[in-house]
Amino acid sequence: MPVYMDHSATTALSEHALREMLPYFREEYGNPSAIYSLGQTAKNVLEKSRQRIAKFIGALPTEVFFTSGGTESDNWAIRGVCQRRRDKGRHIISTAMEHNAVLRTLQQMEEDGFEVTYLLPDHLGRISPEQLEEAIRPDTVLISVMMANNVVGTVLNIKELAKVAKRHRVLFHTDAVQAVGHIPVNAHELGVDLLSLSAHKFNGPKGVGALYCRIPNPLPPLLTGGGQEKGMRSGTENIPGIVGMAAALEDAVSSLQDNTEYLKRLQDRMISGVLEIPGVRLTGDPENRLPGFCSFVVEGIPHSVYVVNEMNERGFCISSGSACSAASREASHVLLALGYEKHEAGASIRITLGTDNTEQDVEDALAALRASVQKARTESPSMAF
Repeated sequence: MPVYMDHSATTALSEHALREMLPYFREEYGNPSAIYSLGQTAKNVLEKSRQRIAKFIGALPTEVFFTSGGTESDNWAIRGVCQRRRDKGRHIISTAMEHNAVLRTLQQMEEDGFEVTYLLPDHLGRISPEQLEEAIRPDTVLISVMMANNVVGTVLNIKELAKVAKRHRVLFHTDAVQAVGHIPVNAHELGVDLLSLSAHKFNGPKGVGALYCRIPNPLPPLLTGGGQEKGMRSGTENIPGIVGMAAALEDAVSSLQDNTEYLKRLQDRMISGVLEIPGVRLTGDPENRLPGFCSFVVEGIPHSVYVVNEMNERGFCISSGSACSAASREASHVLLALGYEKHEAGASIRITLGTDNTEQDVEDALAALRASVQKARTESPSMAF
């Protein structure tokens, strides 16, 4: 089995989540909209799962709506606010380093007549409250800023940014897909109006997520049909997935401190070891970053794909800096937004550690990475560093 070090891309389903999910595939397979006992059993577990998830993100159960994952949650938040408030204004503020689930949705909103201001982060991936303040206009209807970046791992100060939005009475959405289950997230304390999360990022199942929507900010439904989720999101609910998400999130939050301390140790060793390789630089905020998140620019190689493929041959799964489009040879839009040159943004790698990784895994990965980088440079002698 290869050593998996790409936990920001996805995570393995936890044993606890799997155990809780299994009965709802066969024995308790009822439709929660049905009024007979099998359906009501599903309805009860649906609402209990909603209560559990709400508790662990600092929300009310009535503020949690289930979706198919982070992409749907991001789309729903952005499209819903724009549809609801288009008569009040058509200006949106976001950042140039958002996940494509946000960026491409914003591009479609621009085609629909909205204007988007894309804030440029500093070299570490940070956005300041002052930047946001300056960008707000009387016709601004939505601000969408991610809580933690999926390419460089920087954790943004969402609480302070949300305060700015609140002063101007502008709705604030945060894509917290990379953050939930890995750092403390309390929606009410953050002061955000909308928050997206996805189960597969914290050892839950794929294909299920949620959107937190603060009362009283109802959104128009993105999906229409049978009127599930109080008419907000139609479609028969994914009961096994929702149950698994609740179980996985409970595990992640209850173990958050221990996991953070463990991952920080592995992270420190990985970063220090990688930086011993000549011509390698850390990307993102060295202090305010997700635990276990290690990201670098590797000089002297034509593209990160060479290193990623070589690491795979040596039994290690890591990612290019393009993250969700790792197979693409396009330079990471995030690193370009942070001010890196195109050749640097194309030569970035991401190693994201999980609690299933060991100290020996890190040492073995460091040895493999040194050899992989050397091989990539040897095969591309024209690349100077």
